[in-house]
Amino acid sequence: MARMSSFVSKLSRMGAPTRRPPVEEPIRVIRVGAGDPSVDVGSPAPAEEATPPEGVASATRPASSPTTGRPSLDELRDRIAAIVARGAPRPARPDPSKLRGSPEGPTSELPFSKVETPAGPLYLHRRVPRIGQRIGRAPLGAAASADPAMLALLALDPKIAGCDPKRAVFLDTETTGLSGGTGTVAFLVGLAFFDEASGGFVVEQVLLRRLGEEAPMLSHVAQRLAQASMVVTFNGKSFDLPLLRTRFVMSRLPAMEELPHLDLLHVARRLHRGRVASCTLTGLEVEILGQERVGDVAGADVVACYMHYLRTGDDESLLGVVEHNAIDVLSTIALFGLYGEPVQSLDPADLARAARTVARAGDRSTARSLVELAVERGGGAVAIRARGDLAKARGDKAAALADYELLASSVDEPAVRLELAKLYEHHVRAPDRALEATLRGTGERDEAHARRVERLRAKVDRRRTP
Repeated sequence: MARMSSFVSKLSRMGAPTRRPPVEEPIRVIRVGAGDPSVDVGSPAPAEEATPPEGVASATRPASSPTTGRPSLDELRDRIAAIVARGAPRPARPDPSKLRGSPEGPTSELPFSKVETPAGPLYLHRRVPRIGQRIGRAPLGAAASADPAMLALLALDPKIAGCDPKRAVFLDTETTGLSGGTGTVAFLVGLAFFDEASGGFVVEQVLLRRLGEEAPMLSHVAQRLAQASMVVTFNGKSFDLPLLRTRFVMSRLPAMEELPHLDLLHVARRLHRGRVASCTLTGLEVEILGQERVGDVAGADVVACYMHYLRTGDDESLLGVVEHNAIDVLSTIALFGLYGEPVQSLDPADLARAARTVARAGDRSTARSLVELAVERGGGAVAIRARGDLAKARGDKAAALADYELLASSVDEPAVRLELAKLYEHHVRAPDRALEATLRGTGERDEAHARRVERLRAKVDRRRTP
C-alpha cells in the first residue's frame, strides 16, 4: 500500500492527467424510406465529468506524435494514472429502489418504474409506438393483420396457422452471456403485444436490477405468455426460449407455457439467403426493412455494459442497451407483418423463394400463384428457375423444359444444363441435344459426368446407325 501511495505521489509531481469519460452521443435511428420516424425510445444523457482521484492532477492531454503515431509521454502518464485510479475508493452505489416514477423520486436515469408484486419488486418500462409507426418501410400495424396460414407455410409449422396474430407475444432478451448454460441470466426482457384499446402494439421492458432477484421478472413473462396465442422471436428457438426455461427451473418456478413458436430467423434464411449479406436482425433491418441504426450498442458490448452497471451503479451505461432491446422488439414486429403479407411486401426474388418454401410445406397451388407473380414482377433468373423447378415437381415437364431453356439462354449455370440434359434424354428423347448440354458442363462429379457422356454418345451412335 505504501508503494502504491509513493507511485501516486510521483505521478502527481509529474502532472499526470486523468482520463475523462467519453460523452455518449444520443442514440438515433435513421429510417431509410417512406414513413414516420420511429418512436422515441429514449436517448442517453451526456455523461458527467469524472472527479480526478486524490493526488492526481488534471491536465489537457496532447495529441499523439503526428510523425510516428505513437502515444506521447503525457498520454502514457494519462494511461498509468487511469490504472492507478482504479484502486481508488468507488462512490457508494445508489439505492436501486429509487427509480424514476417510484415514490422515492426520479433518482435514476433509467426509465423504469418500480411495481410491487407478490414475487417482489418489478422494474417495468412501458411504451406505446405511435399509430402508423414504421420501421423503415414496414408499418408496425401490418403485424396485427398478418395471415397466420401464410406464416405457418413459411415457418413449416402447421401449428402457427391456428394462432391469432393479435394475441401474439413478441420477445427478445439481453443476457449476461451468449453461451447459455445455468450461469447465463436474462437481465432485460423486451415484450410486445397488441392492445385492442389503443389499436396498436405496446412494448414492455423488464429489468433485473440485481442478480438473484429474477422471480418478479420471470413471473411477469409467464403472465404475458399465459395470455398469448403464440410467441414470436428472432433466433429465439436456439437461444432466448431455452435460456428462459432454464431460468424458470433455477428460480423454482412452474415451467413456462409451451406455445407455438415462430422464429423469424428461420423464415428470413429461407426467403433472403443469397440476396442479403447477413441474415442477422440488424442486417435485415438495412437490406429488407430499409432502416439503419446509428449509435447503437453492439451486441458484443451488451454484457460489458451490464457488468459495469452491476459494479458501479452507473445507470447511463444501460441506456443504450435498453434502446437496443426496444429496437430489436420493434423490428421483430415489423418482420412478422412483412412475412404475413408476402404478396404485398416481398421483393420478387424473395417471393420466388417464398414459393419454394410454400411448396415444401405442401401447398403447391399457393406456391404456383406466388412464383407466377414473382416472374411477372421481374424476379429474373431466381423466379424463372423456381417456376421451372416447381413445374418439374408437379410433373409438368414441358413447362419445366421451357423455363430451363429460357434460363440457359441468359445465365451460365451448370445445374440448369443438367436439368436440360435429363429432360432432353428422357422426355424429349433427343440424346444429341442432351449430349450437347452435357458437354458444356453440368456440375456433376467427374465419374458421373463421364458415364453420362458415354451413355449419350452410345445413344447418338445407335440413332445414326442404319
